[in-house]
Amino acid sequence: MSSGSGESEIMEKPAKLETERLTLRQWQMSDLEPFAQLNSDSQVMACFPAPLDRIESDALADRCRELIQQRGWGFWAVELRETSTFIGFVGLHIPSAELPFSPCVEIGWRIAVSYWGKGYATEAANSVLSFGFERLGLQEIVSFTAIGNRRSRRVMERLGMRDTACDFDHPAVPLGHPLSKHSLYRLSKSDWLSAQ
Repeated sequence: MSSGSGESEIMEKPAKLETERLTLRQWQMSDLEPFAQLNSDSQVMACFPAPLDRIESDALADRCRELIQQRGWGFWAVELRETSTFIGFVGLHIPSAELPFSPCVEIGWRIAVSYWGKGYATEAANSVLSFGFERLGLQEIVSFTAIGNRRSRRVMERLGMRDTACDFDHPAVPLGHPLSKHSLYRLSKSDWLSAQ
C-alpha cells in the first residue's frame, strides 16, 4: 500500500506491538482516567490549542479504539510491560484534515509528563515505523507538529525523519494563532531500510 493512495489496509484482527519495555495495544476502559489526566495537563498540551476536558478526552480515546477495531492499527494505547501502566499513545493515523501533502499516513505520539525523557516515545515509534513499512507496505510516513515543539521534533529526528523545511498552516488551528505554523517531517521506506 502506498501512503499516497489514501487507502488503508484492513487487518483481520487488531495488531498488538511489543518492544523491550512497552506494549502497544487496543484501548481499554481503564485507560480513560489516566488519558484524561494526560490531556488536561498543560505541559503535555502546550503545543495544542487547548487542553481537553473529560468528554473530549473520552471521545478521542473512543475514536482511536474504533479505528483500531476497523483497520487493525491506529493510535495504540501504550503501557509499560513491567507494570501494565498506561502512559499514553503512539501509532499511525490517516489525518482527516485536508493538509497540503494529503493523502498521507502520519506517525504520532502523546506521552504523560512523568514518562518523558526515558526514550519511550522513540522506542514505541520505531516499532510503529517497522509495522507501517513492513506489515502495511507504506512507502512513506510523515509527522508534523507546531514549529516550537522542539521535544517532538527531536523524536522525529531520532527516528531518522527528515525536516522538509516546508512549513504549513494547520487547517484545524486558526490562522495567526501562535501554534498554527507546523513543521513537516518525512521518512521514505527506502531511507528507513537503508538505516536498518
